[in-house]
Amino acid sequence: MTALTDILLRRIAHDGPISIADYMAECLMHPQHGYYQSATVFGADGDFITAPEVSQMFGEMLGLWCADRWVTMGEPESFYLIELGPGRGTLMADMLRATSSVPGFHDAAAVVFIEASAQLKSLQAEKVPTARWYGRLTDVPEGPTILVANEFFDALPIHQFEKRDDKWAERAVTASGKKLMPSLVPASAKLSLVPDHVRASKNGSVAEVCPAGLSIAGDIAMRFSLHPGAALIIDYGYAHSAPGDSFQALRAHEYVDPFAEPGLADLTAHVAFDQLAQAASEKGATASTITEQGAFLMAIGLGVRAQALAAREDDAGQARILSELKRLTAPDEMGSLFKALAIQPPGLSSPPGF
Repeated sequence: MTALTDILLRRIAHDGPISIADYMAECLMHPQHGYYQSATVFGADGDFITAPEVSQMFGEMLGLWCADRWVTMGEPESFYLIELGPGRGTLMADMLRATSSVPGFHDAAAVVFIEASAQLKSLQAEKVPTARWYGRLTDVPEGPTILVANEFFDALPIHQFEKRDDKWAERAVTASGKKLMPSLVPASAKLSLVPDHVRASKNGSVAEVCPAGLSIAGDIAMRFSLHPGAALIIDYGYAHSAPGDSFQALRAHEYVDPFAEPGLADLTAHVAFDQLAQAASEKGATASTITEQGAFLMAIGLGVRAQALAAREDDAGQARILSELKRLTAPDEMGSLFKALAIQPPGLSSPPGF
């Protein structure tokens, strides 16, 4: 039993079952025992590998995408270059290296990380010592903004609902002795956020909604109501919302029981990209089409970049670069499961890759 298990058992004994959303929030961000506060998260020695850890090419291409948007915005003399959930800082470090030759870009950019984990902040400071940190996007002062979020929305807490006898109940976490286990409770008001076509699903269906994600998509759009900007969101998930249970736990690159050892495993759920796009549109922004990661990266020049790097390598180096390219773009790797979405103010030209 983990230290967080005991805390959750006492909370449930006092307050009753807690929602999946509350459970995720505690497991990931508890101040002392949360997963992101102490665990070795990223890389081969961690629990999972993100695209920036797969290849430097990923961050390089996203950096050039941001530079293109800056030029299209009229090259504002100062802007916020924001990353949501920047991990170890690898993505931003690669983005900055790739844009070092873009005249004026670095002089204008104020790098901002939205991060709540003290452990990760220290790692980010090593990679990007010029960064500033804020706890929430809404804390960042107003101004022109270019924002990137890679595998950020998948870790935001979700509410889950299950349909039985033509009625929706909410999935929750309860206790049985010293063990945590799933249960059903009356549906909360968050059910109203589930799209109508999903709520019309047959008995036995599971529906998911991420209020925090919808709120942040709206916050991004609101920034663009006063100042120029562009946002790029990349994550794994659905282009179109559908019923299904995507709540999962990952530890040491293996799927595990999400209720077995709270605080020691990463908890995530698939991102509903159409819901993010709608939330941004409702706040006045323009959402792009939703594109598979592989197609997006190839459209913005990843294949050309890979060829250029490979030309300077020996056979082993070329094989490594080809493997990285395949990992990022192949349909049976990250290419199809991961999606890309751009959010911009009305009137800005269509972003590359979409």
